[in-house]
Amino acid sequence: MRIPRIKIPSAESAAVYHCISRTVNGERLFGDAEAEMFRKQMWQVAEFCGVEILTYAVMSNHFHILVRVPKAVTVSDAELLRRHRVLHPKPTKYQAAKFEFLKQQLAADGDAAAAKRWRKQQFALMGDVSQFMKLLKQRFSIWFNKTHERFGALWSERFKSVLVENSAALTVMAAYIDLNPVRAGLSTDPKDYRYCGYAEAVAGNKRLRAALTMMFGQKEWKAAHDYYRRLLFDSGGKKKNNLASLSAARVKKVLAAQGSLSAAELLRCRVNYFTNGAVLGGKAFVTEQLQRYRQFIGSRKKTPPRMLPNLTVSGELAVLRGGF
Repeated sequence: MRIPRIKIPSAESAAVYHCISRTVNGERLFGDAEAEMFRKQMWQVAEFCGVEILTYAVMSNHFHILVRVPKAVTVSDAELLRRHRVLHPKPTKYQAAKFEFLKQQLAADGDAAAAKRWRKQQFALMGDVSQFMKLLKQRFSIWFNKTHERFGALWSERFKSVLVENSAALTVMAAYIDLNPVRAGLSTDPKDYRYCGYAEAVAGNKRLRAALTMMFGQKEWKAAHDYYRRLLFDSGGKKKNNLASLSAARVKKVLAAQGSLSAAELLRCRVNYFTNGAVLGGKAFVTEQLQRYRQFIGSRKKTPPRMLPNLTVSGELAVLRGGF
């Protein structure tokens, strides 16, 4: 029997959730191409569902998303159609024809049964963390199975979620997520790991910058960034459960600089973010690289699953502990 999730109805108030999901058998299925597609689809689904991504981390066999579901607001037909287009940026002929039909129906008679039914269907997918995660995981599974010529379940289980209070607990949770690549030994600095929210914010993502600025109660991105970077290095410099940590020398350097990044470092982050992990060229070249990548994926061995973290309470903060 499934245990009901702890959720705050969007009609009552905004709420923040830390969501986690793992691949089937804990297999390390996410390479650069997969992580990039997951990130792209995550933003599309978030915009469609009307939720806000605060930060995230895509790892080789699981992902974390810190998502804020705002209080429900009235959405116009024009906005519903715009969000529908976001979810289908490259529609098939059938989808394009259906969209034009819906557009005409809504414009001609917004009170018709067909229009009401379509609105109800769209609203049912919005303003709910469960619908956001369901839609994201379904869409990514379809892409992954088609791309890798496989079938069957991609995800091992129902996603896990933790309701996070908008307080110090929120900053602790954000830091925990952005430090995942460091703890896993994938990066010596979270700003250099392409598939996490902090790195994308440093690279210039305005939505993530706004989210982090709001989270830390600052008026400007630089102040929020410097504070958050100090927090990351203060937390990441402490070794936990024999996992990797930030080097003492790097922690000392960052704290001495008050968390500030030089113009050269910021430029390097932007260049790295927009050039790493992609294949650019003609159709024949890209197809060749994709075939090589499939062969590489096919040669990988299965790895045993690692424990999901347990949520414990220490004082006023919710802290995750586990085998990450």
